[in-house]
Amino acid sequence: MREHSVIVKWRAGLHARPASDIVKVANKFKSKITIKKGDIEVDGKSIFGIMMLGATYKTSLSIIIEGTDEEDAGFALVNVFETNANE
Repeated sequence: MREHSVIVKWRAGLHARPASDIVKVANKFKSKITIKKGDIEVDGKSIFGIMMLGATYKTSLSIIIEGTDEEDAGFALVNVFETNANE
């Protein structure tokens, strides 16, 4: 199991476009991916789950990955939060 902390850097928060990008990347991997905000945990492969988080600008999230490709999945998902933050 790997856990990564990320910060929402999109000024509009974690809205539909970045949520869609996260789901597209997450679905490339076999590992179970969970995104957590406080006590709320959602499936990282579900756009509806991610939107339910209501993550606004500068919200801290945890990405929890369990599976055979967890290292690659973690790198790819953190990269989405770091490289697409200028929207």
